[in-house]
Amino acid sequence: MNAIRTPPVLALVGRPNVGKSALFNRLTRRRLAIVHASHGVTRDRIAADAEWEGRPLRLVDTGGVGVLDDARIRDTIAAGTRSQVAAALAEADGIVHVVDAQAGLTPLDLEVGRLLHRAGRPAVVAANKADNDALAAQAAEFAQLGRDVFPVSALHGRGIGALMEAICAQLPEAAAEAGPEEEGPLRVVVLGRPNAGKSSYINRLLGEERVIVSEIPGTTRDSIEIPFAIAEPDGRSRRYVLCDTAGLRRQGRSRDAVEHYSRLRVEDAVHRADLAALLFDATEGPSRQDKRIAALVGEKHKACVLIVNKWDLAGGQTQKAYAAAVRDALPFLAHAPLVFISARTGYRVAASVRVLDRAAAAYARGVGTGLLNRKLHEAFERVPPPRVRERRMRFYYAVQTGTRPPRFRLFVNNPALRTPAYEHYLVNRVRRELGFEGAPVLLQFAHGTRTR
Repeated sequence: MNAIRTPPVLALVGRPNVGKSALFNRLTRRRLAIVHASHGVTRDRIAADAEWEGRPLRLVDTGGVGVLDDARIRDTIAAGTRSQVAAALAEADGIVHVVDAQAGLTPLDLEVGRLLHRAGRPAVVAANKADNDALAAQAAEFAQLGRDVFPVSALHGRGIGALMEAICAQLPEAAAEAGPEEEGPLRVVVLGRPNAGKSSYINRLLGEERVIVSEIPGTTRDSIEIPFAIAEPDGRSRRYVLCDTAGLRRQGRSRDAVEHYSRLRVEDAVHRADLAALLFDATEGPSRQDKRIAALVGEKHKACVLIVNKWDLAGGQTQKAYAAAVRDALPFLAHAPLVFISARTGYRVAASVRVLDRAAAAYARGVGTGLLNRKLHEAFERVPPPRVRERRMRFYYAVQTGTRPPRFRLFVNNPALRTPAYEHYLVNRVRRELGFEGAPVLLQFAHGTRTR
């Protein structure tokens, strides 16, 4: 039995365009949040594990607070951003109030300061963009916010040490939660076109408005990582990291730099994921863009589950007909299970989690050499390889060479005698007979001999 350590949560909060995301990236040492001169690039809250001087932290980047005096927020995205900030403050153990040293103190900075005082959490002020001594000296005016002020430059790394030393001194130690030893979390990337319902699906899984949902395409811009766990009857839990991604438009529709970087974030999220959940909009049917997104999953050799969302709005079409259309559009993901859901009503959302879990298990599955060779010999006997230039490929033995994805090396008399159709047959046999449904199966053919 090992204790699971929960690090303290440190939230970065401030008005738009003060450099919160730049500071977040500096502290995590990764470019997780999109940094751009446009206002309102970050909308949802983005979290990542980090450490400072060997101390673990959970950092949370938030969208810019852009409304004075709790004025009524008419814009759906602005309202969602404000609610995400409130949620981040509620779960934070400490706060860094980020301001712009070059712009000076503004009414919005004072509004954010009042919001943070009401939250009642330990906090400091990071006067960002203090790239030289003169700007650092000007940061003294932010003392009006009632917090200790630290001139910093997220771009150049100036003053970061003093800032973090001050706030970390006010944070609690990592909490210990008793429980059995667990494997690391499974990374699930949620993909799809704009407005396919990715954020609604994640919110339904979590039982809270964790990511902003709007009818406006492109609401999600960063790839947002969210821990998620399902309790097992034996006290263990299956742990996930859900990654909500920007909806991928057609290349010609990506109109600005933010969308370009959103696309890069999606590609990186797929690369780092164990499993992809590809969502379709049941009211529109599979499209060319769905095929392009699916191709990205196939190229990276990720386990995949196809999820048809908004089935409550599908009208008179049948699941059988829709499934046939998806399979016809995505023949290269024929191994991916397909499930119909409604994130809005909750229809079969729990079932989709079970399907995801099985596909993830297949992706990480190892199989004994004896069983593997017995099933492959049966496959070769059942359907012998075709003749190629009057010769036939003969199978000797096989070994599994890796997982995530499952990889196998088959030793044969001559690898050049294999054909794509026969390799496809073997892949399907391995997947079906050895429990790899939902996962890509990679075969490598090598010269071998009859004896090992």
